[in-house]
Amino acid sequence: MLKDLLTGFIKRHALSYTAGILILFGCASIAMRIPGMLGGITDALVSQFLSRQEILRRVLLVMSLALIVFSLKFVWRWFLIGNSRAVEVYLRGALFRHLQTLPLGFYSEHKTGDLVAHAINDVQAIRMAFGPGFIQSLDGITTGILSVFFMSRLINPRLAILAVLPVPFAILLMFILAPMIRQRFRNVQEAYAAIADRIQESISGIRIIKSFAQEKDEVKRFIGLSGERVSAQIRLTKISALLTPGIQICFGFSFLLFIIYGSRLIQAGQISVGDFIAFNLYLLALMAPVTTVGRIIDLIQKGNASYSRLEDLFNISDNRLHRIKQDAFQLLGAIEFRHVSFRYPGAVGPTLEDISFKIKSGETFGIAGATGSGKTTIANLILRLYDPDSGEILIDGENIQDIPVDVLRESIGYVPQDNFLFSTTIKNNIEFFSQSYKMEEIEEAARLSEIYDNIISFPDGFDTLVGERGVTLSGGQKQRVSIARALIKDPAILILDDSLSAVDSKTEQDILKNIRRLLEKRSGILISHRLSTIEKADHIILLDRGRIIEQGSHRDLIRNKGTYTFLWEVQSGNGGNKHE
Repeated sequence: MLKDLLTGFIKRHALSYTAGILILFGCASIAMRIPGMLGGITDALVSQFLSRQEILRRVLLVMSLALIVFSLKFVWRWFLIGNSRAVEVYLRGALFRHLQTLPLGFYSEHKTGDLVAHAINDVQAIRMAFGPGFIQSLDGITTGILSVFFMSRLINPRLAILAVLPVPFAILLMFILAPMIRQRFRNVQEAYAAIADRIQESISGIRIIKSFAQEKDEVKRFIGLSGERVSAQIRLTKISALLTPGIQICFGFSFLLFIIYGSRLIQAGQISVGDFIAFNLYLLALMAPVTTVGRIIDLIQKGNASYSRLEDLFNISDNRLHRIKQDAFQLLGAIEFRHVSFRYPGAVGPTLEDISFKIKSGETFGIAGATGSGKTTIANLILRLYDPDSGEILIDGENIQDIPVDVLRESIGYVPQDNFLFSTTIKNNIEFFSQSYKMEEIEEAARLSEIYDNIISFPDGFDTLVGERGVTLSGGQKQRVSIARALIKDPAILILDDSLSAVDSKTEQDILKNIRRLLEKRSGILISHRLSTIEKADHIILLDRGRIIEQGSHRDLIRNKGTYTFLWEVQSGNGGNKHE
């Protein structure tokens, strides 16, 4: 997939790439004429066979060509380097879009720091290989070929052979060191990912760290990771640093041989002093790109390592997105579980086992159970954050796997347990950055979730910044903003997953009263360990270790005098007796 992305980018920018490469060739061709002209000027000065005006004219011509080379180099760098910056933006955007499509299980298996390293370091390494690496290679090859051509044509073919003698040794050195550079760069990236992950975890858990007085230990662990990153970088630098000096030594021997052999050719009258100077300039022109091969190989190997890492990431896909019908869906909200079983990846036992129930459109459904009984998993399966291992889930009689995922999730208003809020305004959190809602709709959603009075009491009202993860709001306020975010969608299915645990009993009843009016025309799923939240649901199931152990209406469950009755009496202070 990554190969297709890069190929598509090149095709879309083919015109600018073609223009940049052609201008680069033209620029190099003009630049390679300058050493020969300087050699001719030197011979003219030595022999004095040209007038001062003619020499001045040639000097001005050389200066004019140098100015043209400078201008053309700016233009081709504008095209080619500009494209490398564009590919960085393009790849990072493609990676972010891809991350949005991956299943929830992917994020359970991959650390945040590693994903940050992919998005920043790996994309940047590909940009460097795609830009400076490719451009310096192309420029070096062009300059090298033209240098050897002009040496052979204008000066001496044997000297041209002498000039290229170091190249095979330089290439051999590259092949020896390149794999080591690639592997050590991967180690550097992994060390960076570990640092990023540690920072993210430490900041997210700063309250726990402070509560347990673990600041010094956290700093010690972080310094250890930083030291590992430095060590990995030094190991990479040691290898990378061998390339350029090694190539320079090879060309140093070439210069030495040329001085000895070239001096003899001058004494023998086979070449002139101007040819000697021109050859030196051509040899320097040839040496310049070859000595930068160390940097080129470094960039390309780093790019290859990052390409492999990103390719592995892009090859991960959510196959569920491709097993859907293309027909339009408008969900009404009837839900049915048929013998559904599910186990989380890596879990010891099943989270849900042989679960069956029906929710009619417009019916309110309650799910109760202890922590770890599988309540949230049912919500995850309805949202298709996971797929069941066995059994079927139907919505409006249609297998959930045949419903487009985006259509399914657009039809569901979901309030999760963690009540995650973005670091922006209350208004943006309720409308979820959508510009399609009117202010009146935002305010109505806030009223229904009983958060409106709190919001208008803030100095900035709906424009109040909530801080990272809603840190400036209380737990109950965050829950109610999250509920407003779900209600404003006007969904066919509303799922509240233990979303009222942080509010007081009166506010809870007021919210439930408002929601019950909304649920008259849509399906509602109330998940809670607090039975008062689901008391008035049309149908209730009680889970225990992934199985349904009791189900029915609240009144029926109380009459059964089972586990549900016991829980109700504990939570309400023997309040269950009045329902008998």
